[in-house]
Amino acid sequence: MGEDFNAGTDASDSHAGNMDPTVRCSTCNREWQLTYELEELHAGNRALEQFALDHHRHTGHYPDDVSPWTADCQACPAEELYLEQRPAKRFGRTHARHTDHEVVVMGPDDQRVVIQGFEATRTEP
Repeated sequence: MGEDFNAGTDASDSHAGNMDPTVRCSTCNREWQLTYELEELHAGNRALEQFALDHHRHTGHYPDDVSPWTADCQACPAEELYLEQRPAKRFGRTHARHTDHEVVVMGPDDQRVVIQGFEATRTEP
């Protein structure tokens, strides 16, 4: 998943010998095995990302240890959330290129990148 996505998983799960990763959410006070994402959705190595995005979509928050990258257009309501920096910047560059709008990409650590046209400028938090 890369260094940007760090979900709390435990492959040595005690659920009847199942070795599927487990995701925890202290807000919901629950944990889930990713069997559904792996076997039914065929998400493969994106199972953690798929679960985290679906969890946010349905609950309004992310599981433990998951923080998104936000790509936010400053001129229109376009805003996208990603769990890694690369797709967030890709959205920002593509949107800026097609609309000539400024897009701010912000990471979980408040790192900001401002994208205008083809140019990206990093700013300190």
